[in-house]
Amino acid sequence: MKKFMDKDFLLQTETAKKLYHEYAENQPIIDYHCHLNPESIASDYRFQSLTEIWLGGDHYKWRAMRANGINEKYITGTDTSDWEKFEKWAETVPYTMRNPLYHWTHLELKTAFGIEKRLSPKTAREIYDECTAKLQTPEYSARNLMRKYKVERICTTDDPVDSLEHHIKTRTDGFEIKVLPTWRPDKAMAVENPENFRTYVEKLSKVSGVAISSFDDLISALRRRQDFFAEQGCVLSDHGLEEFYAEDYTESEIKAIFNKVYSGKTLTYNEIIKFKSVMLTAFAEMDYEKGWTQQFHYGVVRNNNSRLFNRLGADVGCDSIGTFLPAKAMAKFFDTLDRQNKLTKTIIYNLNPADNEVVATMVGNFQDGTIAGKMQFGSGWWFLDQKDGMEKQLNTLSVLGLLSRFVGMLTDSRSFLSYPRHEYFRRTLCNLIGNDVENGLLPVEELEFLGEMIEKISYGNAKAFFC
Repeated sequence: MKKFMDKDFLLQTETAKKLYHEYAENQPIIDYHCHLNPESIASDYRFQSLTEIWLGGDHYKWRAMRANGINEKYITGTDTSDWEKFEKWAETVPYTMRNPLYHWTHLELKTAFGIEKRLSPKTAREIYDECTAKLQTPEYSARNLMRKYKVERICTTDDPVDSLEHHIKTRTDGFEIKVLPTWRPDKAMAVENPENFRTYVEKLSKVSGVAISSFDDLISALRRRQDFFAEQGCVLSDHGLEEFYAEDYTESEIKAIFNKVYSGKTLTYNEIIKFKSVMLTAFAEMDYEKGWTQQFHYGVVRNNNSRLFNRLGADVGCDSIGTFLPAKAMAKFFDTLDRQNKLTKTIIYNLNPADNEVVATMVGNFQDGTIAGKMQFGSGWWFLDQKDGMEKQLNTLSVLGLLSRFVGMLTDSRSFLSYPRHEYFRRTLCNLIGNDVENGLLPVEELEFLGEMIEKISYGNAKAFFC
């Protein structure tokens, strides 16, 4: 019987162990999609408690605590102490067995703090005090945690109206880890609420210096902001979508739709889809001109619990996998860009695992021989960011594409303790390949090539792709 979470955690064969320890374990991290707060990096922030760094904003843990019957005041409440919240999380942890949270929790405690005890009500006080004390020391500042995990580069998620002042400060400070922005212009195509859209456009006008009174003005302002992002080292865009949009439209229709929503009038469903279609295409063309990589995260139904949304806002653990029919619109969108020779490097992340084969075959349609892996089936995202989801994504990519050209893992996290997700992915990948070798499905004579392939998926492919 294997010990829980020893040095060979998740590695079931001798070949898997060799592949991980010799080829994957010591690779640096390029975290090309995350939600870390750039201000925390710029100020080299020191967290006040284990609760602040571990539970603040972590909707994965919040969902589990609610499912375990924990009162909301111990989850997002403002009148409970950090210790009281942590105590309730520790009460929940034993009930997360077979949920990825159980593995992540103990992997983070082990790699960040050197703690190998399992978290439970019995160990909660000891673990909380030890970790909180360590967090008060310089070794556990935001920047030093990044150094600890051998992070080489991260790409945060930033709105076009953001000042990027913290990215600039981090760079001018001489911090050796690159902290780059990512262009996330979702709000510029969010026309469902006319009042919110108008407010956003006014902010965009102010920061860009472009007076916006027409659709063409909107695009001009966005282009100016994209130039600014490029000056700060941005090489990636990202788009959070329910589904892909590729509705036919005319120039006159789009101008009329903009004028209508900007004047405060509610759009019809068809008008909304047409506007999203033109914006998505415009963004893709802009990315092509800049030579950026575009990312698409699709398939989520957000803010399903109106009671909690009205009380707490978005991103509090009330989102779900969505059921959409994206294939035709996705194909039309990429084909339109490809016909015009304006299809840049692309990564697609699906939230519904039923779409794995759709995405894997779709990216194959638009590989053009100019760049290895130009079109990427992205890593398991959100609810699929766990061993089973990773294995399904890796297997689907292997069968329908080239696993060897995959750009690998990311954290998609707000937490400075989430870097072990890269380790979790690497162990899962090595176990998958190792098992194939042991079962005669891959040649043991090619073990060196397979090891080099794992090095590239862990680090090298991303370095080449985004640099």
